[in-house]
Amino acid sequence: MKKGMFLLKLGKKLGVGIVTAACTLALVACGKSSAGTNGSLADKQVVNWSEPSELPTMDISTATDTISFDMLNNTGEGLYRLGKNSKIEPGIAKATKVSSDGLTYTFTLRKDAKWSNGEKLTAKDFVYSWQRTVKPSTGSQYAYLFSGIKNADAITAGKKSADTLGIKADGNYKLVVTLDKKIPYFKLLMGFPSFFPQNKSVVDKYGSKYGTASKYMVYSGPFEMTGWTGSNLSWSLKKNNDYWDKKNVKLSQMNFKVNKSTTTGYNLYQSNKLDETLLGSEQAKQLSNSKEFTSRNEARTNYLEFNQTQKVFQNIKIRQAISLAINRKQLVKKVLGDGSIVSTGIVSKNLASYDGKDFADSAATTYGVNSDKAEAKKLWQQGLKELGTDKVSFTLLADDTDTAKDVSEYLQSQIEENLPGAQVTVSNVPFKTRLSKSENGDFDVVLSGWGADFSDPISFLDLFTSDNSYNNGKWKNAQYDKLIAASKSTDAGSTSKRWSDLVAASKLISKDQGVAPLYQLSQATLVKSKVKGVIFNSAGVNYNFKDTYVAK
Repeated sequence: MKKGMFLLKLGKKLGVGIVTAACTLALVACGKSSAGTNGSLADKQVVNWSEPSELPTMDISTATDTISFDMLNNTGEGLYRLGKNSKIEPGIAKATKVSSDGLTYTFTLRKDAKWSNGEKLTAKDFVYSWQRTVKPSTGSQYAYLFSGIKNADAITAGKKSADTLGIKADGNYKLVVTLDKKIPYFKLLMGFPSFFPQNKSVVDKYGSKYGTASKYMVYSGPFEMTGWTGSNLSWSLKKNNDYWDKKNVKLSQMNFKVNKSTTTGYNLYQSNKLDETLLGSEQAKQLSNSKEFTSRNEARTNYLEFNQTQKVFQNIKIRQAISLAINRKQLVKKVLGDGSIVSTGIVSKNLASYDGKDFADSAATTYGVNSDKAEAKKLWQQGLKELGTDKVSFTLLADDTDTAKDVSEYLQSQIEENLPGAQVTVSNVPFKTRLSKSENGDFDVVLSGWGADFSDPISFLDLFTSDNSYNNGKWKNAQYDKLIAASKSTDAGSTSKRWSDLVAASKLISKDQGVAPLYQLSQATLVKSKVKGVIFNSAGVNYNFKDTYVAK
């Protein structure tokens, strides 16, 4: 899912047979669904929520990060909405028909769906949105998710016009989607914000301002946003009275405030100015027995990405040495202390399984994620010799949150302590700035993270193909590209072959140290016991507040 700060279990099969394993990690925090809660509702249905970083954008076509997707998921809606345990629930589509070959989906849309400006929401809004996202001039980094929809690859490559995309409006309330090939996780994608509708008249009206502030938007979901200027650190979601299912939305308002310091957040929580806050490692240790403590297990891997356009990081021994110099066990236990676990590869645990085995276990290796100071020093000296130097200086880019600062300082000390001649400067910048610098290749090494957009290993592995827009470090490996391509084409219809392709690709990126996986994230939080019905999913968009309410 997504570029984030410092995002299906047990049995449900996705298409070709890879079982979604992260599904049961999804949970409804602190209570039951809002169904049948009228007698227990507090008079004031307002929740105050903390965010660890600023909101980058509300443009569906260009959003890439956790916070933007959380806000888009609650102010917008797709053909489906993902509920508890990533269960597909009715959204704008009230009925779906799939052809016998699995290549044509016909969606019947509800006639009572509206935009927050009162305009009718129709099939044409989906057609426009999808075409806008895949059009190269839009610059969407998520356009690759449309691969498999008819002509999507040719459109993103600039070989065909966006209006040839396999999506057509048959009148106002029937939408027909045609695929080039079966997409095992297609229905899950329909609940992901990149596939939500957009209002063409609103996009045209605001032009370059669209999605840059709450007033330059229109909304189709349970809430509409107010108070976001594009750069401020607070905003609100208010109940959308034009939403088709407004009768089941209990909250009148959610107020969001950015608190980059967990100490500040905790103090506001203690004084009842916040109903939720993230915890730092020491706070998590001290408060883990509190009845309001909740640990959010995410299908997210945090990792180091090397800028391999630079000669020093083209050297595999230098990359391997840096990775081997880091004691990951100490990092998760002493620095984080929030329940995060050491990564065994780029793909997170409990995301998907096949033949009774978790993908992360199948792809686990003895290289790429281990710590070995002696071997690190040996490879470092060999790498320096090959580069013709006795020292290497570089800047480690990271977010400016408390956790990111702690992690980046720890990495700096580990690298400098274990690799003679290494000089590391840490640059902690706002989340939005880190994303921009990463995307523009303006970094040496960056502390990055990725949360699965859906419960399949390809959601991680696709990122590092040579031409993927998210491959900010520009790592390239022809065999890796070939394995990923095979998993999507010649082997897509065979569960075992596709699984083998993806396992081999994961092992290859570990061996070549394309990136250096560090840990799988778990976020320690406090949530007031009066706040009920918060849906949290480990893969895809994390938060769904549609069913949230405040109890008496």
